[in-house]
Amino acid sequence: MLEKRRDKKGRILKNGENQRKDGRYLYKYVDNTGTTQYVYSWKLVATDRVPKGKRDCLSLREKEQEIHRDITDGINTAGKKITVCQLYAKQNEHRANVKKSTQIQRQYLMKILEEDKLGAKPIDSVKLSDAKEWAIRMKKKGIAYKSISNYKRTLKASFYIAIQDDLIRKNPFSFKLSEVIEDDTEPKNALTEEEEERLLSFVKHDRVYQKYYNAIVILLKTGLRISELCGLTIKDIDFDSEIIHVTHQLLRNKNVGYYIETPKTKSGLRDIPMSNEVIKALKRVIESDRYKHRKVIDIDCYRDFLFLNGKGYPMTGDCYRSVLINLIKKYNKKHEDTLPKITPHVLRHTFCTRLANKNINPKSLQYIMGHSNISITLNLYAHASLEGMKAEIKNLVS
Repeated sequence: MLEKRRDKKGRILKNGENQRKDGRYLYKYVDNTGTTQYVYSWKLVATDRVPKGKRDCLSLREKEQEIHRDITDGINTAGKKITVCQLYAKQNEHRANVKKSTQIQRQYLMKILEEDKLGAKPIDSVKLSDAKEWAIRMKKKGIAYKSISNYKRTLKASFYIAIQDDLIRKNPFSFKLSEVIEDDTEPKNALTEEEEERLLSFVKHDRVYQKYYNAIVILLKTGLRISELCGLTIKDIDFDSEIIHVTHQLLRNKNVGYYIETPKTKSGLRDIPMSNEVIKALKRVIESDRYKHRKVIDIDCYRDFLFLNGKGYPMTGDCYRSVLINLIKKYNKKHEDTLPKITPHVLRHTFCTRLANKNINPKSLQYIMGHSNISITLNLYAHASLEGMKAEIKNLVS
């Protein structure tokens, strides 16, 4: 009869178990893929003490229980040890044919993961509390709530893939973000008609900011996204049909420079009718010295951009955001009836709200705005109706 193998304490070792000369225990097994794997521990059972100077760990028998459970459930015991960064990279490989802006966003998130301790953790060790603590750390770093929400959604999708691949059982990112960190996103309020008039009057007569008057008028009267406005070329304007053809957007990144992309969604491909105000504003742009003396710039086969900076290069969304911030600061210093914070998106939102208040058909408004989902448009209708009701009540009681 064969003598049973024992450890240095005389305890009987099970099949696959062994003890090395340095005292560490080893368990050898074959995973679901038929590959031989090894796990180690300084303890055979949970009550053992770890040798002095060694880090505490799960006992070998505890690890064996996890392995047997994984094998029974079909979990890939080797694959579950990939890191969060490796999992995210794997997800990106599966969807490689994406827009350049999406590639840039992926680079941002990968950098965030690489700089945070979460990125190096094996995916099977990431718990719900780890995911929540990650969100809190991102908030403390000054990342906006909306950005954290987008990152969380992406990571949830990554871990869902890991579940489908039988690498893990649960998704640690299945939690409600607003219950962990405060949603401090500023509400998107449309300008009142009176605020719009004051803004346009100030810009039109201010020596510093009057050069941006036409762009602001067009944003307020078309609902264009700022990247769509920046991407407009002379070929996109059809004065005969009084239509703006929206087929692309102009973006800029410090690493890749200017680049052209299709609109944000498929619904972004659209023709926008021009009012007389918009037609006049566009003609003023085309007749301006800045456009006449523009630089010959070719960006992804597009040229003759309408909206240019002082050096003759196309304006960008960031440029207009900075312009509006400084413009409002200047206005509010000189006027008691101050203006609220205004961004290019506020101008777009104002246009949409105006049309909603005039009861334009929701599907028509969805088309003009380039919304991918009618629910986005209908939410704006609800907001517009509330604001309209407030105005009516004020008129009745005044």
